[in-house]
Amino acid sequence: MTGARRIFALLLLAGVFVLEGYDLNAMALAVPRLKDALGLEPAAFGSVFAVLPVGIGIGGAFLAPLGDRIGRRPLIVFGCVGVAVSMLATSLAQSIPAFLGWRLLNGIMLGACLPNVSALSADLAPERLRATVMSVVAAGIPIGLAGAGLTTPSIVAVAGWQGLFVVPGIVGALLAVALGIALTPGAPEAPSGAPAISKVPQIELFRAPWFFPFSIFAAALAFNAINLYLINSWLPTVLPQAGFTLDDAARISGIVQLAGLAIGIAASILIDRWRPGLTLIGMFLLIALSFVAIGATAPASWTPLLLVGVGGASAGGMVLPALCAYLLPPRLLSSAVGVGVMIGRIGAFLGPLLGQAMLSAHVAPNLFLAAAAGPAAVCALVSLWVPAALAVRRGEERPSTS
Repeated sequence: MTGARRIFALLLLAGVFVLEGYDLNAMALAVPRLKDALGLEPAAFGSVFAVLPVGIGIGGAFLAPLGDRIGRRPLIVFGCVGVAVSMLATSLAQSIPAFLGWRLLNGIMLGACLPNVSALSADLAPERLRATVMSVVAAGIPIGLAGAGLTTPSIVAVAGWQGLFVVPGIVGALLAVALGIALTPGAPEAPSGAPAISKVPQIELFRAPWFFPFSIFAAALAFNAINLYLINSWLPTVLPQAGFTLDDAARISGIVQLAGLAIGIAASILIDRWRPGLTLIGMFLLIALSFVAIGATAPASWTPLLLVGVGGASAGGMVLPALCAYLLPPRLLSSAVGVGVMIGRIGAFLGPLLGQAMLSAHVAPNLFLAAAAGPAAVCALVSLWVPAALAVRRGEERPSTS
């Protein structure tokens, strides 16, 4: 691929992450408005929030690894088409079961697509800038989250809550067409490096030597996902309970994601040029401290703390797949990200349900947000093992002296 075409392809791949970020926030922003529109109580949507990560886990575990065998491009285009269809169908939903079904399909399609987007961005990136390029591409997540929050008042004013799903549905269809054209011919559809030992490459992740580095990646992804889905699912509902208006809550939920963009890019540069383990420990400790501070302060001082806490959780979603490119060989990257996403969905499934339980128990907004300090602290502890995990790959790639 020419340099210009490579950059264009990376921009389109970033667009897929923008779509995911928008999608993640769209449901959360629609829920407070569905009580008046459809008579559905916000607390009833815990299962709807939880089913999306379940679908992402299914797609990530069983569909995404096909990218290591048949190529990245078919999975990416197929996933974008499926996301477009499911988003447009969600705009027609009128009941909890309907929302559940379409959000499950939406998650499966995202799970098939996103790990291959991460893997292909690694294939397209210069080796010395791999984490930075992958994180810049994945920066689409906080951009999408921010875009959803900032544009919601205008979209709802024109198209009602349905517009929050129609807009990304149209974008998903356009991305499918553009990626189908941009990635052929000449795009690296299959991973570089030696072929996988097994016809089912996922199995290698649970064998020596790759089990240890993969488990570190998956554990950090799972605990960060608890925060990512806990906070982003319920923030537009919790902030009004603390005195914010619905529109102000939507805007704040968008603005804090821009901080996640900055945190994620800064952390990825440090991973490329400094020490990955210390970078992640510092980032997750800062996130934990910000949520602790929210629990001890008044709502008037929350916005800068949310910039660090919520933004940092979104940054984790950017940085951890980039770390995976350093922990695992290229031939296993789609499988590693896909299966890691499945394991991470355990946290993503628990996050919304934890929020639902706290809402049902009428937990105060400051304590609701303070609960997010726990998963962030666990991520910091898991990051202590990152240097040892990196040493495994260095040992495997060191030329034999025998």
